[in-house]
Amino acid sequence: MAKLSPVVVVLGNNSISVAKKIISVIPGAKLYGLAGRTYDTDVDVNFTDFGTTLRELFADGTPIIGICATGILIRTLAPLLTNKRQEPPVLAVAEDGSAIVPLLGGLNGVNNLARQIASVFNIQPAITTTGEIRFGIALEDPPPGYHLSNPSNAKVFMSDLLAGNSVRLEGNPLWLNWLKSSSLPINSNAERVIQVTEKNVFSTPTHLIYHPQAIAIGISIHQQRDFSESPIPLIPQILADAELSPASIAGVFASQLDAAQPEIQGIADALNVPVRFLAPDELSKAMSRHHTSDVAVAAALAASQGKLISQRKVLNITCAIAIADLPIDTNTTGRPRGRLAIIGTGPGRSDWMSPEVKNILSNATDFVGYSTYLKLIAASTPGKHLHESDNREEIVRASLALDLAAEGRFVAVVSSGDPGIYAMAAAVFEAWEKEQKPAWQGIDIHVAPGISAMQAAAAQIGAPLGHDFCAVSLSDILKPWSIIEHRILAAAQGDFVIALYNPISKQRTWQLTETKKILLNYRSPNTTVVLARNIGRDGESIKVCTLAELSPECADMRTVIIIGSSKTRVIAKPDGGIWVYTPRRYE
Repeated sequence: MAKLSPVVVVLGNNSISVAKKIISVIPGAKLYGLAGRTYDTDVDVNFTDFGTTLRELFADGTPIIGICATGILIRTLAPLLTNKRQEPPVLAVAEDGSAIVPLLGGLNGVNNLARQIASVFNIQPAITTTGEIRFGIALEDPPPGYHLSNPSNAKVFMSDLLAGNSVRLEGNPLWLNWLKSSSLPINSNAERVIQVTEKNVFSTPTHLIYHPQAIAIGISIHQQRDFSESPIPLIPQILADAELSPASIAGVFASQLDAAQPEIQGIADALNVPVRFLAPDELSKAMSRHHTSDVAVAAALAASQGKLISQRKVLNITCAIAIADLPIDTNTTGRPRGRLAIIGTGPGRSDWMSPEVKNILSNATDFVGYSTYLKLIAASTPGKHLHESDNREEIVRASLALDLAAEGRFVAVVSSGDPGIYAMAAAVFEAWEKEQKPAWQGIDIHVAPGISAMQAAAAQIGAPLGHDFCAVSLSDILKPWSIIEHRILAAAQGDFVIALYNPISKQRTWQLTETKKILLNYRSPNTTVVLARNIGRDGESIKVCTLAELSPECADMRTVIIIGSSKTRVIAKPDGGIWVYTPRRYE
């Protein structure tokens, strides 16, 4: 099953200190706290319904560490217990850290996780698995880097050993160390066998097979990319010809310059393994060291530090297979494809953020943005890398984000509102196009939309954007006033509802007055105007006036102004307030 980062669940503030000690030894773990009993600033995620939250985490395969009584965990998850091979680790930890009790997930590392947590508190976990107690090993749960081929036979196999039978070990001595370090009854003449091999070997109830994830598959894409036939289905045949087990594959490895090639990810997906990319200079060293000019061979050998088994050209790719002396750790070998998400957090309120943006906030490693915007998401980014900059350094900020993503990180460029509206999305693509750095070519760039300032303002007052509208920024930093003036004139002549962004600043105090003069040539002085300031944030205000009453004193850089069309209407609300809307029909 996919390995997800654990969640530590606490029901009160008294458990926070123990939870943070646990998180200190479990990279990527998140802290969930019961709302009303824990402070927002102390936890990563607040939840209101304990049962629903735990069942959702469990169903998703997330390891759960509950700082609570074992009974509440058992009763909560009992309805979901159907397949022990699919159960994620679940542990109960005493509020003072004096007891660690593994409950579920014995086949998915719960005992190892319990030992890891127990080390923080200098205690022994309450492990009750007979095989682990007697022999110090769980055959159904091998260490990272090894895969049990026939898990259905492991329980009976262990029972036979507990009954007095001995076991013979076969395989590369370096792959057997984890077995030799246990207290298994090893005998070179035993009938029962544990074999560790990269080969496709037939298993039996008395012959357990483990596959070390020691095979590196190197892939290179030729310049002439004409895939009339997909190369992906041919890779398993190459493995079969070499009599290699797919379970022994640690990952697919390629040049960072090929990171955007879909065939590479497709091969990794077909094999259900991660893909990692190597820097050009690292590959050059491997080429020199192994006297090869083939990128695929260099990638396989650099990743494995072992020996080449096979090399074959298939259609327009080269596939090379190498094997290592020890399992390959893909967390420290190469780097994943860099990801750059350009996100819009909306005006400021967390409940206005999209689920997609919240997911990015939770999973990104680095956040790049204007300091004010990073402060708005501070509660969602504890322990993350924050890269702050001044508001006018958009291209510098974009280039920094691209450089970080090129290192294999998951970077989020943060904008308020929508990132594609007077925000950072355009800046990132502008920087990418102008500099064209080779390292940037493989980055996976994605734009995650948000609620724009004009949408939020419109929603707060009714529906002033109910008919044709446009948006114009009054800032003349990136375009001359003559262009702005021309666009305002055209919008006024077309009777558009107009959303004005950046209406005034300390350095720009006259553009709003000039805009009003242009509009009054085509609009009635009684035209409805909406001034929305700090929508979704502290100090939110929304006012309605007429075009004649509009003045620079009414606005600042945190204000979005909506100028109504000739059809925009103001109607009274039953509570004494007003709504503003523009009819759908133009009559």
